[in-house]
Amino acid sequence: MAGWFITFEGVEGSGKTTQIRLAGEFLREKGFPVFMTQEPGGTPLGERIREILLNRGGFDISGEAEVFLFAAARAQHADAVIRPALEKGQVILCDRFSDATIAYQAYGRGLPLEAVREICRSASRGLSPRLTLLFDLPVEKGLERAFLRIAGREEANREDRFERENLDFHRRIREGYLTIAREEPGRVKIVDASRDIESTRIEVRAILSSFLGV
Repeated sequence: MAGWFITFEGVEGSGKTTQIRLAGEFLREKGFPVFMTQEPGGTPLGERIREILLNRGGFDISGEAEVFLFAAARAQHADAVIRPALEKGQVILCDRFSDATIAYQAYGRGLPLEAVREICRSASRGLSPRLTLLFDLPVEKGLERAFLRIAGREEANREDRFERENLDFHRRIREGYLTIAREEPGRVKIVDASRDIESTRIEVRAILSSFLGV
């Protein structure tokens, strides 16, 4: 495929959503055809699943059910959105992908790692990012940022189901992400997300510039 598939990953409150927007603006200024998307989401089915997974409701969702809901959203997203965009030669910036499922459901929830990886391989429809930016910071600082953001939203729009998990859950997720980065240093680039937005933006631009040959 002619395009580039780049993912942005990180713990809650890492600022990746802000940075993916700034990265999109930067790459468009450089003349790249940019397509921005997110998971879960990106399709009508994905958005419905996002509502179920991220918003608090009156029912519990098991770790196993989470995996398959994320997988359903990803399979639709990969087939209907990501693959066609790659075939058009676009630069896809995706807010979360398979690494998030491995970090959250395998490391965070404690589900069998190889089983989760196999589900991710099937759901991703053979797609894998060529570059992943991992926004890393202590989970306490990230959650503090996340709850400040959430507090500014109306109750119905608060995507806070994961944020309200205990600290150990979030620490396991962070370690999961860092383990992935250690295993795949060529693909995963760690960004220090504890700094201010501008400092992080500069580092992101440098990574993207090097990767895309800007």
